[in-house]
Amino acid sequence: MLLPLLLIGGCGFHMQGKVQTPSAMQRTYIAAEDRFSLFYRDLRAQLQAADITIVESPQDATATLSILADETGQRVLSVSARNVPTEYEVYYSVEYALSAGEESLLAPQFVALTRDYTYDETLVLGKIREETLLREALVRDLVRLVLKQISTL
Repeated sequence: MLLPLLLIGGCGFHMQGKVQTPSAMQRTYIAAEDRFSLFYRDLRAQLQAADITIVESPQDATATLSILADETGQRVLSVSARNVPTEYEVYYSVEYALSAGEESLLAPQFVALTRDYTYDETLVLGKIREETLLREALVRDLVRLVLKQISTL
């Protein structure tokens, strides 16, 4: 009965739960130009869920998580014979770094994700909602990737 648990634990498998962060992140300041972006808000919420205290001043922090770039948008992927867009790509990219005082814990990292969707001009409201949902999913995935990178430190 105990053997399967030992095998699972020995292979590096961990139950998904709270994010493991370096001890230096107990009081973290998030440096960002846009404190209202989807990425900033989701990242902040996930760090707080991991029992990280988010402080409002870098002087009060033991670590600084810098969001160096936070960009989102869409591009046309294909058009119809009438030159009307029929497919779009939604993208979200971030660049971030982590430091504790003068020590760099994580050099600047760039992560970008994309999703594409078909567009039908007769279903504009539904397609706008689809784009919004895709963007929110991209943000959740990006935050997961960032936290996974931080947890390996």
